[in-house]
Amino acid sequence: MKTLKGPGLFLAQFVGDKPPFNDLFSIARWAADLGYKGLQLPTTADLFDLEKAAASKDYCDDIIGKLAEIGVEITELSTHIQGQLVAVHPAYDALFDNFAPAAVHGNPKARQEWAVSQMELAAKASRNFGLDTHATFSGALAWPYFYPWPQRPSGLVEEAFGELAKRWKPILDVFDEAGVDVAYELHPGEDLHDGVTFERFLEGVDNHPRANILYDPSHFVLQALDYLAFIDIYHERIRAFHVKDAELQLSGRSGVYGGYQSWVDRPGRFRSLGDGDVNFKAIFSKMAQYDFAGWAVLEWECALKHPEDGAREGAPFIRDHIIHVTEHAFDDFAASGTDAAANRRLLGLD
Repeated sequence: MKTLKGPGLFLAQFVGDKPPFNDLFSIARWAADLGYKGLQLPTTADLFDLEKAAASKDYCDDIIGKLAEIGVEITELSTHIQGQLVAVHPAYDALFDNFAPAAVHGNPKARQEWAVSQMELAAKASRNFGLDTHATFSGALAWPYFYPWPQRPSGLVEEAFGELAKRWKPILDVFDEAGVDVAYELHPGEDLHDGVTFERFLEGVDNHPRANILYDPSHFVLQALDYLAFIDIYHERIRAFHVKDAELQLSGRSGVYGGYQSWVDRPGRFRSLGDGDVNFKAIFSKMAQYDFAGWAVLEWECALKHPEDGAREGAPFIRDHIIHVTEHAFDDFAASGTDAAANRRLLGLD
Protein backbone atom coordinates (compact mmCIF):
# COMPACT_ATOMS: atom_id res chain seq x y z
CA MET A 1 0.00 0.00 0.00
CA LYS A 2 1.09 3.56 -0.70
CA THR A 3 0.75 6.81 1.21
CA LEU A 4 -0.27 9.77 -0.94
CA LYS A 5 1.77 12.95 -0.82
CA GLY A 6 0.76 16.35 0.47
CA PRO A 7 -0.35 18.85 1.28
CA GLY A 8 -0.01 20.56 -2.09
CA LEU A 9 -1.42 23.87 -3.32
CA PHE A 10 -2.62 24.84 -6.80
CA LEU A 11 -1.33 28.37 -7.32
CA ALA A 12 -3.75 29.51 -10.05
CA GLN A 13 -6.08 31.26 -7.62
CA PHE A 14 -3.27 32.96 -5.70
CA VAL A 15 -0.90 34.42 -8.29
CA GLY A 16 -1.20 38.20 -8.45
CA ASP A 17 0.57 41.52 -8.97
CA LYS A 18 1.55 42.13 -5.34
CA PRO A 19 4.13 40.39 -3.13
CA PRO A 20 4.41 37.60 -2.19
CA PHE A 21 2.11 36.44 -4.99
CA ASN A 22 3.98 37.94 -7.94
CA ASP A 23 7.02 35.68 -7.99
CA LEU A 24 7.44 31.89 -7.91
CA PHE A 25 9.96 31.79 -5.07
CA SER A 26 8.23 34.36 -2.88
CA ILE A 27 4.89 32.59 -3.25
CA ALA A 28 6.67 29.31 -2.57
CA ARG A 29 8.02 30.67 0.73
CA TRP A 30 4.52 31.88 1.64
CA ALA A 31 3.07 28.44 0.90
CA ALA A 32 5.85 26.63 2.76
CA ASP A 33 5.25 28.79 5.82
CA LEU A 34 1.62 27.64 5.76
CA GLY A 35 2.71 24.01 5.74
CA TYR A 36 2.49 23.08 2.06
CA LYS A 37 5.01 20.61 0.67
CA GLY A 38 4.11 20.80 -3.00
CA LEU A 39 2.99 23.36 -5.59
CA GLN A 40 0.93 22.78 -8.72
CA LEU A 41 2.07 25.40 -11.20
CA PRO A 42 -0.19 27.00 -13.82
CA THR A 43 1.84 27.49 -16.98
CA THR A 44 0.11 30.74 -17.98
CA ALA A 45 0.90 32.68 -14.80
CA ASP A 46 4.45 33.88 -15.57
CA LEU A 47 5.86 31.85 -12.69
CA PHE A 48 8.46 30.37 -15.03
CA ASP A 49 9.28 30.34 -18.75
CA LEU A 50 7.46 27.35 -20.29
CA GLU A 51 9.41 27.46 -23.54
CA LYS A 52 12.73 27.56 -21.72
CA ALA A 53 11.62 24.75 -19.39
CA ALA A 54 10.76 22.59 -22.39
CA ALA A 55 14.18 23.20 -23.93
CA SER A 56 16.52 23.18 -20.94
CA LYS A 57 16.78 20.62 -18.16
CA ASP A 58 19.41 22.81 -16.51
CA TYR A 59 16.85 25.61 -16.26
CA CYS A 60 14.38 23.20 -14.65
CA ASP A 61 16.99 21.77 -12.30
CA ASP A 62 17.82 25.28 -11.12
CA ILE A 63 14.15 25.92 -10.26
CA ILE A 64 13.85 22.53 -8.56
CA GLY A 65 16.92 23.27 -6.45
CA LYS A 66 15.71 26.69 -5.35
CA LEU A 67 12.29 25.32 -4.43
CA ALA A 68 13.91 22.48 -2.48
CA GLU A 69 15.84 25.04 -0.42
CA ILE A 70 12.48 26.62 0.46
CA GLY A 71 11.06 23.21 1.36
CA VAL A 72 8.62 22.56 -1.48
CA GLU A 73 8.54 20.70 -4.78
CA ILE A 74 6.45 20.82 -7.94
CA THR A 75 3.52 18.40 -7.90
CA GLU A 76 2.35 18.91 -11.49
CA LEU A 77 2.27 21.56 -14.18
CA SER A 78 -1.17 22.77 -15.27
CA THR A 79 -2.41 23.75 -18.74
CA HIS A 80 -6.09 24.14 -17.93
CA ILE A 81 -6.29 27.27 -20.09
CA GLN A 82 -4.46 25.81 -23.09
CA GLY A 83 -6.31 22.50 -22.83
CA GLN A 84 -9.59 24.41 -22.95
CA LEU A 85 -8.49 26.03 -26.21
CA VAL A 86 -7.69 22.73 -27.93
CA ALA A 87 -11.42 22.48 -28.65
CA VAL A 88 -13.78 25.49 -28.55
CA HIS A 89 -17.33 25.61 -29.89
CA PRO A 90 -17.90 28.79 -31.94
CA ALA A 91 -20.50 29.99 -29.42
CA TYR A 92 -17.62 30.59 -27.00
CA ASP A 93 -15.07 32.07 -29.41
CA ALA A 94 -15.34 35.65 -28.16
CA LEU A 95 -15.12 34.68 -24.49
CA PHE A 96 -12.26 32.22 -24.88
CA ASP A 97 -10.22 34.59 -27.02
CA ASN A 98 -9.42 36.31 -23.73
CA PHE A 99 -7.55 33.14 -22.68
CA ALA A 100 -5.14 33.40 -25.60
CA PRO A 101 -2.49 35.88 -26.80
CA ALA A 102 -3.83 38.93 -28.63
CA ALA A 103 -2.08 37.81 -31.81
CA VAL A 104 -4.55 34.92 -32.27
CA HIS A 105 -7.76 36.73 -31.28
CA GLY A 106 -10.48 36.40 -33.88
CA ASN A 107 -8.68 33.46 -35.48
CA PRO A 108 -9.93 30.14 -33.99
CA LYS A 109 -7.54 28.04 -36.09
CA ALA A 110 -4.49 30.02 -34.96
CA ARG A 111 -5.74 29.95 -31.36
CA GLN A 112 -6.05 26.16 -31.49
CA GLU A 113 -2.58 25.81 -33.02
CA TRP A 114 -1.17 27.98 -30.23
CA ALA A 115 -2.89 25.80 -27.62
CA VAL A 116 -1.56 22.58 -29.13
CA SER A 117 1.98 23.96 -29.24
CA GLN A 118 1.65 24.95 -25.59
CA MET A 119 0.54 21.44 -24.69
CA GLU A 120 3.56 19.97 -26.46
CA LEU A 121 5.86 22.37 -24.61
CA ALA A 122 4.21 21.36 -21.34
CA ALA A 123 4.90 17.69 -22.03
CA LYS A 124 8.60 18.38 -22.53
CA ALA A 125 8.76 20.76 -19.56
CA SER A 126 7.10 18.17 -17.33
CA ARG A 127 9.73 15.66 -18.37
CA ASN A 128 12.55 18.12 -17.64
CA PHE A 129 11.06 18.84 -14.21
CA GLY A 130 11.02 15.10 -13.50
CA LEU A 131 7.21 14.95 -13.30
CA ASP A 132 5.07 12.01 -14.40
CA THR A 133 1.60 13.64 -14.34
CA HIS A 134 0.15 16.75 -15.96
CA ALA A 135 -3.15 18.55 -15.17
CA THR A 136 -5.39 20.01 -17.86
CA PHE A 137 -8.87 20.49 -19.35
CA SER A 138 -10.20 18.74 -22.44
CA GLY A 139 -11.98 21.64 -24.12
CA ALA A 140 -15.48 21.20 -25.51
CA LEU A 141 -17.31 20.97 -28.84
CA ALA A 142 -20.55 19.35 -27.63
CA TRP A 143 -21.16 21.36 -24.45
CA PRO A 144 -23.84 23.70 -25.90
CA TYR A 145 -25.90 20.55 -26.51
CA PHE A 146 -25.51 18.96 -23.08
CA TYR A 147 -29.26 19.19 -22.44
CA PRO A 148 -31.28 17.21 -25.04
CA TRP A 149 -33.61 20.04 -26.05
CA PRO A 150 -34.05 20.70 -28.85
CA GLN A 151 -33.58 17.05 -29.68
CA ARG A 152 -30.03 16.40 -30.82
CA PRO A 153 -29.67 15.06 -34.37
CA SER A 154 -28.42 11.51 -34.63
CA GLY A 155 -24.64 11.28 -34.63
CA LEU A 156 -23.97 14.79 -33.28
CA VAL A 157 -22.39 13.65 -30.00
CA GLU A 158 -20.41 10.91 -31.74
CA GLU A 159 -19.06 13.43 -34.26
CA ALA A 160 -18.05 15.83 -31.47
CA PHE A 161 -16.19 13.19 -29.49
CA GLY A 162 -14.59 11.81 -32.63
CA GLU A 163 -13.19 15.25 -33.42
CA LEU A 164 -12.10 15.79 -29.80
CA ALA A 165 -10.22 12.49 -29.83
CA LYS A 166 -8.67 13.34 -33.21
CA ARG A 167 -7.30 16.60 -31.79
CA TRP A 168 -5.99 15.05 -28.58
CA LYS A 169 -4.49 11.80 -29.86
CA PRO A 170 -1.29 13.44 -31.26
CA ILE A 171 -0.93 15.46 -28.03
CA LEU A 172 -1.25 12.30 -25.94
CA ASP A 173 1.44 10.71 -28.12
CA VAL A 174 3.79 13.60 -27.32
CA PHE A 175 3.12 13.12 -23.61
CA ASP A 176 3.73 9.40 -24.04
CA GLU A 177 7.13 10.12 -25.55
CA ALA A 178 7.86 12.30 -22.52
CA GLY A 179 6.69 9.62 -20.07
CA VAL A 180 3.96 11.84 -18.62
CA ASP A 181 0.30 11.06 -17.94
CA VAL A 182 -2.35 13.62 -18.92
CA ALA A 183 -4.89 14.03 -16.10
CA TYR A 184 -8.08 15.66 -17.38
CA GLU A 185 -10.04 17.55 -14.75
CA LEU A 186 -13.61 16.38 -15.29
CA HIS A 187 -15.44 19.67 -15.12
CA PRO A 188 -18.74 21.17 -16.34
CA GLY A 189 -18.05 23.26 -19.43
CA GLU A 190 -15.69 20.55 -20.72
CA ASP A 191 -16.81 17.69 -22.92
CA LEU A 192 -15.11 15.48 -20.33
CA HIS A 193 -17.18 16.25 -17.24
CA ASP A 194 -18.21 12.85 -15.80
CA GLY A 195 -17.48 9.16 -16.09
CA VAL A 196 -19.60 8.50 -19.17
CA THR A 197 -18.00 11.33 -21.17
CA PHE A 198 -14.53 10.20 -20.10
CA GLU A 199 -15.36 6.70 -21.35
CA ARG A 200 -16.55 8.12 -24.70
CA PHE A 201 -13.27 9.98 -25.07
CA LEU A 202 -11.15 7.03 -23.95
CA GLU A 203 -12.74 4.86 -26.60
CA GLY A 204 -12.04 7.55 -29.19
CA VAL A 205 -8.31 7.65 -28.36
CA ASP A 206 -8.07 3.84 -28.38
CA ASN A 207 -7.74 3.58 -24.59
CA HIS A 208 -4.55 5.62 -24.76
CA PRO A 209 -2.48 4.84 -21.65
CA ARG A 210 -1.72 8.54 -21.10
CA ALA A 211 -5.40 9.60 -21.04
CA ASN A 212 -6.25 9.78 -17.36
CA ILE A 213 -8.24 11.69 -14.74
CA LEU A 214 -7.72 14.54 -12.33
CA TYR A 215 -10.21 13.70 -9.57
CA ASP A 216 -12.04 16.67 -8.04
CA PRO A 217 -15.10 15.73 -5.95
CA SER A 218 -16.48 19.28 -5.88
CA HIS A 219 -17.56 19.06 -9.54
CA PHE A 220 -19.39 15.82 -8.85
CA VAL A 221 -21.25 17.27 -5.86
CA LEU A 222 -22.57 20.01 -8.13
CA GLN A 223 -23.74 17.36 -10.63
CA ALA A 224 -25.33 15.14 -7.94
CA LEU A 225 -22.91 12.35 -8.95
CA ASP A 226 -21.70 9.71 -6.46
CA TYR A 227 -18.10 10.86 -6.03
CA LEU A 228 -17.15 7.85 -3.86
CA ALA A 229 -18.47 5.24 -6.30
CA PHE A 230 -16.58 7.15 -9.01
CA ILE A 231 -13.29 6.22 -7.31
CA ASP A 232 -14.32 2.57 -7.17
CA ILE A 233 -15.04 2.60 -10.91
CA TYR A 234 -12.20 4.72 -12.25
CA HIS A 235 -9.38 4.45 -9.71
CA GLU A 236 -7.06 2.83 -12.24
CA ARG A 237 -7.18 6.03 -14.32
CA ILE A 238 -6.98 8.58 -11.48
CA ARG A 239 -3.56 10.23 -11.61
CA ALA A 240 -4.13 13.59 -9.89
CA PHE A 241 -6.30 14.84 -7.03
CA HIS A 242 -7.73 18.29 -6.34
CA VAL A 243 -8.92 18.58 -2.75
CA LYS A 244 -11.85 20.99 -3.13
CA ASP A 245 -15.08 21.23 -1.17
CA ALA A 246 -18.58 22.08 -2.40
CA GLU A 247 -22.19 22.02 -1.33
CA LEU A 248 -25.52 21.46 -3.08
CA GLN A 249 -28.36 22.91 -1.04
CA LEU A 250 -31.83 21.86 -2.15
CA SER A 251 -33.98 24.84 -3.05
CA GLY A 252 -37.51 25.43 -4.19
CA ARG A 253 -36.36 28.11 -6.61
CA SER A 254 -33.25 26.76 -8.34
CA GLY A 255 -31.36 23.52 -8.91
CA VAL A 256 -28.13 22.14 -10.34
CA TYR A 257 -28.30 24.50 -13.35
CA GLY A 258 -28.12 27.51 -11.03
CA GLY A 259 -30.68 29.86 -12.57
CA TYR A 260 -27.91 32.06 -14.12
CA GLN A 261 -27.14 33.29 -10.60
CA SER A 262 -23.76 34.35 -9.22
CA TRP A 263 -21.77 31.75 -7.31
CA VAL A 264 -22.77 33.05 -3.90
CA ASP A 265 -26.50 32.61 -4.72
CA ARG A 266 -26.38 29.26 -6.53
CA PRO A 267 -27.72 26.11 -4.77
CA GLY A 268 -24.48 24.41 -5.79
CA ARG A 269 -21.32 26.34 -4.94
CA PHE A 270 -17.69 25.72 -4.10
CA ARG A 271 -16.55 26.12 -0.50
CA SER A 272 -13.32 26.16 1.47
CA LEU A 273 -12.21 22.84 2.89
CA GLY A 274 -14.43 21.66 5.71
CA ASP A 275 -17.19 24.19 4.98
CA GLY A 276 -18.99 22.10 2.36
CA ASP A 277 -20.57 18.66 2.06
CA VAL A 278 -17.72 16.52 0.72
CA ASN A 279 -16.86 13.45 2.82
CA PHE A 280 -13.09 13.74 2.67
CA LYS A 281 -12.49 11.02 5.26
CA ALA A 282 -14.14 8.54 2.92
CA ILE A 283 -12.27 9.91 -0.13
CA PHE A 284 -8.85 9.69 1.51
CA SER A 285 -9.71 6.17 2.71
CA LYS A 286 -10.50 5.09 -0.84
CA MET A 287 -7.35 6.72 -2.15
CA ALA A 288 -5.36 4.69 0.38
CA GLN A 289 -7.33 1.54 -0.46
CA TYR A 290 -6.50 1.87 -4.16
CA ASP A 291 -2.83 2.82 -3.66
CA PHE A 292 -3.05 6.34 -5.06
CA ALA A 293 0.51 7.60 -4.68
CA GLY A 294 0.13 11.07 -6.15
CA TRP A 295 -0.39 14.43 -4.49
CA ALA A 296 -3.37 15.77 -2.55
CA VAL A 297 -3.50 19.34 -3.89
CA LEU A 298 -5.77 22.07 -2.56
CA GLU A 299 -7.61 23.97 -5.26
CA TRP A 300 -9.15 26.85 -3.35
CA GLU A 301 -12.37 28.29 -4.70
CA CYS A 302 -15.01 29.69 -2.35
CA ALA A 303 -17.74 32.27 -2.86
CA LEU A 304 -17.56 33.38 0.78
CA LYS A 305 -14.19 32.97 2.49
CA HIS A 306 -11.03 35.02 1.89
CA PRO A 307 -8.50 33.04 -0.18
CA GLU A 308 -5.64 33.48 2.28
CA ASP A 309 -7.81 32.10 5.07
CA GLY A 310 -8.75 29.19 2.85
CA ALA A 311 -5.09 28.49 2.10
CA ARG A 312 -4.09 28.77 5.75
CA GLU A 313 -6.81 26.32 6.82
CA GLY A 314 -6.22 23.99 3.86
CA ALA A 315 -2.72 22.74 4.68
CA PRO A 316 -3.54 21.24 8.11
CA PHE A 317 -6.87 19.95 6.77
CA ILE A 318 -5.14 17.93 4.07
CA ARG A 319 -2.30 16.87 6.35
CA ASP A 320 -4.73 15.52 8.93
CA HIS A 321 -6.71 13.57 6.31
CA ILE A 322 -3.72 11.85 4.70
CA ILE A 323 -3.64 8.22 5.82
CA HIS A 324 -0.18 6.89 6.57
CA VAL A 325 -0.88 3.40 5.30
CA THR A 326 0.00 0.36 7.36
CA GLU A 327 2.83 -1.95 6.34
CA HIS A 328 1.14 -5.04 7.74
CA ALA A 329 -2.35 -6.32 8.48
CA PHE A 330 -3.83 -5.46 11.88
CA ASP A 331 -4.46 -9.15 12.62
CA ASP A 332 -0.98 -10.40 11.70
CA PHE A 333 -0.39 -11.08 15.39
CA ALA A 334 -2.89 -13.93 15.11
CA ALA A 335 -1.39 -15.50 12.00
CA SER A 336 -1.44 -19.29 12.23
CA GLY A 337 1.73 -19.85 10.25
CA THR A 338 0.21 -22.65 8.20
CA ASP A 339 1.63 -23.78 4.86
CA ALA A 340 0.15 -25.12 1.62
CA ALA A 341 0.02 -28.71 2.85
CA ALA A 342 -1.70 -27.65 6.05
CA ASN A 343 -4.22 -25.62 4.05
CA ARG A 344 -5.12 -28.72 2.00
CA ARG A 345 -5.59 -30.73 5.17
CA LEU A 346 -7.84 -28.02 6.63
CA LEU A 347 -9.98 -28.20 3.49
CA GLY A 348 -10.14 -32.01 3.65
CA LEU A 349 -8.29 -32.35 0.35
CA ASP A 350 -5.71 -34.90 1.56
